[in-house]
Amino acid sequence: MSPPLDMMGLRKGKAMFIWIGIATLLIYGFLVFYIGRSLWKWMSPGSSWQLKFLYIAVLAVVSTSFISGRFLGNLTVLNMIGSYWMAIFYVLIILLPPMHACLWLLRLTALNKDIAEKRAGFAVLVLMVVLIGYGTFNAYSPAVRAYEINIAKDAGPLKRMNIVMASDMHFGLLSGKAHAERLVEEINALKPDIVLFPGDIIDDDVDAYLRQGIDKILTGIQARYGVYASLGNHDRFEGEITELIGVLENSGMTVLYDEALTVEGLTLAGRRDKQDKDRADLSSILRGTDLTKPVILLDHQPNALDEAQQEGVDLILSGHTHRGQVFPAHLITQALFENDWGYLQKGRLQSIVSSGYGFWGPPIRLGSRSEIVQIHVAFGR
Repeated sequence: MSPPLDMMGLRKGKAMFIWIGIATLLIYGFLVFYIGRSLWKWMSPGSSWQLKFLYIAVLAVVSTSFISGRFLGNLTVLNMIGSYWMAIFYVLIILLPPMHACLWLLRLTALNKDIAEKRAGFAVLVLMVVLIGYGTFNAYSPAVRAYEINIAKDAGPLKRMNIVMASDMHFGLLSGKAHAERLVEEINALKPDIVLFPGDIIDDDVDAYLRQGIDKILTGIQARYGVYASLGNHDRFEGEITELIGVLENSGMTVLYDEALTVEGLTLAGRRDKQDKDRADLSSILRGTDLTKPVILLDHQPNALDEAQQEGVDLILSGHTHRGQVFPAHLITQALFENDWGYLQKGRLQSIVSSGYGFWGPPIRLGSRSEIVQIHVAFGR
């Protein structure tokens, strides 16, 4: 008896996932070898096998620290090493190939090869420090991005609303207490009527969030109509989701988990993340909603615009993409999402996607900048 088609499909999917994982590891291993060999050759430390063994061992630990730190119970030291290694790895992969291409061309000249290699190595080192410094500034110095929009529906006595939105804070180890305090200060300075967080508030580790007292810091946000949030793909931990929601609600926000409620003269809804297999259809979340009134939706990943448009949503707020976070990853997010950053209008639906307030992985942003979004909404025709 042959296996059912769905079982065969599942097996094929698992096999493909395994092969993709193996290919990724092989490519990553090759790139680490390329970086390690380039640095070793530039340093020219001699031929001691003890020193070479130590170098390989350190490189192996550092290059696997981001993954091993999470598998070994979110070890702080390994996670920090891993995050900064990812920044160095990314920058060197961008800088080393052009350097080697230039050195190959210089071989055609009369310049001394050893001197050229040393100077090129120093140039790469200086550029790496500059780029990581600039990327760190972009990650930790949020800009305020403002939009003026109109929703052509009556919201009763509410004629205008000042919405402040922040997504992808990834609060945890490196996006920590100081970054949370900065968020609260920046939000309160914008004097919001309502504050909206469309997901990835924490970075997979609620313990780091609580240990730094970020929950208490966020209670300092001041907004006339309150603070509301939906969950993202990184709002996860080993316990029950109700525990996580409880932690966030103790932080001064209302979590909308496939729920809708009325705030003054409008409907505010929040969806589970797209990766949640139990995520409800938007039609069921909005069942009974008065669509003659404004409808605002929080949906972490901006890939359900057609569904939102069909269900009569007026404004959908998302994050997730980080605008690629580092160049040229924005080309990937542009290919994956109809709106990967900024403003888009589809009929009566308006979509705003934030590049995010925090970061994931390397604590740098190159080609993007952390941001807080301010949306001035006018209601009525």
